[in-house]
Amino acid sequence: EVQLVESGGGSVQAGGSLRLSCVNSALTDCTYDMNWYRQAPGKEREFVSEIDVDGVISYADSVKGRFTISRNSAKNTVYLQMNSLRSEDTGTYYCKEGPGSDCPFYYGMEYWGKGTAVTISE
Repeated sequence: EVQLVESGGGSVQAGGSLRLSCVNSALTDCTYDMNWYRQAPGKEREFVSEIDVDGVISYADSVKGRFTISRNSAKNTVYLQMNSLRSEDTGTYYCKEGPGSDCPFYYGMEYWGKGTAVTISE
């Protein structure tokens, strides 16, 4: 069973850094599209970053140059290094797996974690 668990959130001052982690508890040899999304209070969930099955990386314009996504396949973990944090980065950060996968069984499926909270103070 796929279960995504995010961690690493917390409260930091503007200009600080955090590293988020997302662990997939399902032990497979598959590779997946992995995404980070975030949702600020009172706003809709928005895309932050993706590393796809082929390792192609993309970022939202608002985080380019400040955030870095990476993957450790051996640990079934994806990371989001967040530097130069701003108050507008405050929100709950969610990890999403899929829909792309190199395993036909999982292709087309999407799974979400429950999120980790990030608060940036001025």
